[in-house]
Order: sequence, then structure tokens, then C-alpha cells
Amino acid sequence: MADHDLSGFDQESFTHDGVTRAVFRRGSGPAVIVMAEMPGITPKVLGFAEKVADLGCTAVLPNLFGKPGRDPNPEAHGVIGTAVYGMSSMGFGCVSREFTVLATGRTSKAVTWLRALAAREHQRCGGPGVGAVGMCFTGGFALAMAVDDRLIAPVLSQPSLPLALTRKQASTIDISPEDLAVVKQRCAHGLQVLGLRFKGDKFVPGARFDFLRRELGPAFVAVELDNEHANPDGLLPPHSVLTEHLIDGDGEPTRQALDQVLSLFRDRLLTTVD
Repeated sequence: MADHDLSGFDQESFTHDGVTRAVFRRGSGPAVIVMAEMPGITPKVLGFAEKVADLGCTAVLPNLFGKPGRDPNPEAHGVIGTAVYGMSSMGFGCVSREFTVLATGRTSKAVTWLRALAAREHQRCGGPGVGAVGMCFTGGFALAMAVDDRLIAPVLSQPSLPLALTRKQASTIDISPEDLAVVKQRCAHGLQVLGLRFKGDKFVPGARFDFLRRELGPAFVAVELDNEHANPDGLLPPHSVLTEHLIDGDGEPTRQALDQVLSLFRDRLLTTVD
């Protein structure tokens, strides 16, 4: 796959609390905030956003790191170029104060900006609320954003923070106790949280989903896939359920997981829209 030239996506910027980031948009209807995985807004992340737009929603992609549209595959930029780009994106994420990479019991600072973006998009796009999907580094952001009542369809795809270097880090997710308490209260009143992971993914250990089950109860719907169902052409071991390791074919478990995500957006965002 080659780099994506971002055709079909409108670009603008959004500023909150002195922080300005580029935002890419496609479609119309209620907003879904699509937060990219490392190393950034890849062609396959854009492909997922296109599916969200085809559903009847507005896909909104904030540029949190990386170069939008760049293909991480070595065939596009060579092995060395791909490695340097990947390490630079990962390095930025690890040292940026916007991301809670290792600490437990903390919500990443980037979430405040993302909540403001979601509020703006709800006012702009209308509908009953906003959806959000986080992937990898941003996976837990969708959960922390759900302290806002406008966020009514959160999806956590392979949520990888904090990095699971210790048992304590593996058995939690990047959200503060205060924010988690609010989300738990919302779950008790009907909020559903969808989580996706491959069972063998060391970045998203089973203990993290066990934690979410304990804290959120039946409101947390876990989709856990066997590694053998991942696209073998993915760059890394099975990890990216909705993008790099998706097999987009009828009956494929990863396609069924994608359909479950789209169904959540349809049911929560579109069923009450005229």
C-alpha cells in the first residue's frame, strides 16, 4: 500500500487551551472521533474512517502524532525509513507529557483536548451524542473521554497504556480513579464500552480486560480474538484489530469485530437521527 494523499478528507485545525492540532474530516452526520494508533494516521486508519463515514457519521481524525497519510509498510519507504519513522513517532509518544505511558491511575493530558474537540463536534454535527474509537496508544482515551455525557459510544481497540511492564501496569488502564468513577456511574445508567484485543497481544494483556470487567461490569463488552485470525501480512505480531491485522472478508473474525464497532455507532448515534 502506498501513502494516502488524504483526498476525500477535509483538513482544518482545532485549538483548545493553547494547543492547536490538525484535524481531518470526512462524511456527515453525528461525529465519531477516530484516534490513530502508532505511528499515526496511516492509510488503513483512514480506511477505517471511510467506513465510519459510509455508515452515515462524520469521521473526525485529530493528528496526535506522526505524518498523516504515511504508510508504515517497509515496501513504501524501505526498511530503514520505516524503522526511523516508527521509532520517531514512538519516541515522541513516550516523552510527550500529553501521554501517560508508564504511570498508573492517571488520565493522559491529551484527553482534555480531545473532550473539547468532541464537544465542538457534537455542537457542529448534531445527533444524540458523539462516538470515539482509540487504538493502541490512544485506546484508553475513549474511556477517559466518556466522563462527558456527550460521549455515548466509546470503543477501546487494543488499549496499550500504561505499558504493561509490571503486573500493576498490566492490571489497569490509563484513567484516573476520579474519571473512572464517573464512567462507572454512567455505565450503571446504560453506557456501553466496547473493547477489542487479540488474546496473545503482550501490549494488551488479558489482565487489562479483566480489570475493565471488574470495574465496569456487564457494560464492558470484550471482543477477544485468537491470534490465528489476524491478517498474516501485518507488520507486527497480532495487535491492530481494525487496521493492520484486519482481514476484510465475510465470516472473518476481525471483520465481525469491525462490524460490531460499526453497529455500536449505528445503534447509539443514528437510530434517533431523522
